[in-house]
Amino acid sequence: MTNFFRIALVVPVFIAAGALAQNYPNKPIRLVLPYPPGGGTDVIARPLAQKLTETLGQQVIVDNRGGANGNIGMEFVAKSPPDGYTLLFALTAQYAINPSLYPKLPYDTVKDYAPISLLANAPYLLVVHPSMPAKSTSELIALMKTRPGQLAYSSSGNGSGAHLAGEMFRSLARVEMTHVPYKGAGPAMPDLIAGQVQLSFVTYTAAGPHIKTGRLRALGVTTAKRSATLPALPAIAETIPGYDSAVWYGIAAPAGTPADIVARLNSEVLRVLAAPDFRNRITLEAVAPIGTTPEEFGNFMKTEIVRWAKVVRESGAKVD
Repeated sequence: MTNFFRIALVVPVFIAAGALAQNYPNKPIRLVLPYPPGGGTDVIARPLAQKLTETLGQQVIVDNRGGANGNIGMEFVAKSPPDGYTLLFALTAQYAINPSLYPKLPYDTVKDYAPISLLANAPYLLVVHPSMPAKSTSELIALMKTRPGQLAYSSSGNGSGAHLAGEMFRSLARVEMTHVPYKGAGPAMPDLIAGQVQLSFVTYTAAGPHIKTGRLRALGVTTAKRSATLPALPAIAETIPGYDSAVWYGIAAPAGTPADIVARLNSEVLRVLAAPDFRNRITLEAVAPIGTTPEEFGNFMKTEIVRWAKVVRESGAKVD
């Protein structure tokens, strides 16, 4: 008798979940960006939301929730109902770096999210003010060794991907430089252009226009190999073997989201990533589309957490 009643209680829940998935989506979907508007994330997130609106038949609304190096937006999604109507657009910093930088996080990147797909990756560009005599990464390293700690690099904030790109550079090149954090890539750019800081690690979206006008000089890209869209720029790894500090983008849902909704979202995301107009749009910004299964993204995320924990530990990077 006990077993009968246990089954009777479970079956209606199963049917309700199945019905929800079959009718999904029947209302707008929120895509949360844990960054303020106007940043590099918009380059892929907004076109993605636009294309998903077309393929899903429901509006996908971008919701910028910046603050605390992305932790506010991450927590919001982690605590949202797992029904497929609140999704997370997150980067390397939130998923892979923050777990090693913050002793206590209001979310667990492994347990609190259902991975949907790794979306794309992109390099940071190592750029210098044109008054700097260095014309290559090797020349910059040589200059730093003659002026230890005297050159400053800017980033979009403590604990950001750009910050850790700089710390990885400092550690592997065995140089000393001063980190100057800003509240976003936008606020950092004027001081870099003015020469108040001498170098930075920034996305092509932020730096490209200034490189074209000669207000900044690009020395290399942070991906392990040269970017297909920026083939003339050497990879920093050509000078510093093992250097790889690409920024990657992923999409996820709160943990507990029904598997068939995750599968539907994965299918639609892969369709968008394969669309020629979408691919052309983001590759103009030096962003390379990828696309994975949910399982592949989950495994990738775990390896990235381990990789960045080592970088944080060896570099001594701090958020305060």
